[in-house]
Amino acid sequence: VQLVESGGDSVQAGGSLRLSCAVSEYVYAIYCMAWFRQAPGKEREGVALINYYGATTHADSFKGRFLISRDMEKTTLSLQMNSLKPEDTAIYYCAASRSPLATLNPREFVFWGRGTQVTVSS
Repeated sequence: VQLVESGGDSVQAGGSLRLSCAVSEYVYAIYCMAWFRQAPGKEREGVALINYYGATTHADSFKGRFLISRDMEKTTLSLQMNSLKPEDTAIYYCAASRSPLATLNPREFVFWGRGTQVTVSS
């Protein structure tokens, strides 16, 4: 399984971006897909996940600003990010887990993309 992120860019605070993650092949065993991010000097943190049935979980820090979604064929994962803040600056990663009960713990995800850089300036 190969995950390829795109959509990262440099934007002004208050702006929006939409990240995409293409899954190279449809793998029936993938139960959950998620977005994580990692800022310089900080640990990787979970942003949002979507399970096999389409149910979503967003970390409290991102509720109301970020929205995870997936296409019907389950081959493209998206993250709509609105009202961006300078503290949202990070590398954003797409990840996939075979666990149907995955949480936003990065150790539960076995497939990772290389990340896409998001930079928000004030």
